[in-house]
Amino acid sequence: MKNPIIDDMSRLVTGAMGAAQAAGDEAKELVRAQMDRVVADMDLAGRDEVDALKELARTALERVDALEARIGELEAQLKSKS
Repeated sequence: MKNPIIDDMSRLVTGAMGAAQAAGDEAKELVRAQMDRVVADMDLAGRDEVDALKELARTALERVDALEARIGELEAQLKSKS
């Protein structure tokens, strides 16, 4: 035997849970959109830009090391000729 009051309460609770889930999803989306705007306004570098800068710095450091080694060789040659 079905109780109409319990059925109504069940439908009401199910509907409320669905509405709460939808509201939660909408709130998450609004927060995400706001954070995207804040990040865009901050003019932060993207991952690809950071990776490119890391590669540039690594290459520059390798060149500095090579130049320092070459300077050391040239200084040693000068000392030996003196």
